[in-house]
Amino acid sequence: MIVRIMGEGQVELGDSHLAELDKLDDELLAEINAGDQDGFRRTFHALLDKVRELGEAVPDDSLEPSGLILPAPGATLEEVRALLSDDGLIPSL
Repeated sequence: MIVRIMGEGQVELGDSHLAELDKLDDELLAEINAGDQDGFRRTFHALLDKVRELGEAVPDDSLEPSGLILPAPGATLEEVRALLSDDGLIPSL
């Protein structure tokens, strides 16, 4: 799956990693629903870091359709809340 982090670019991520990301996404959703700014910031950055760690960068000159788009690292709790589906940022398996 190709994942785009807004403002950074794309990474290719194996589907086998989605379960690990889904755990962070569930935690993030709970923190957003609770209005926990500190928890949100910590978990959101952990999620982005994990995508970067597990994924392989797609060259900048290659424009692939993104299966998943994540907000930019500087996104606020309110901005991320507006992008959420019932499943959070990561689709359910």
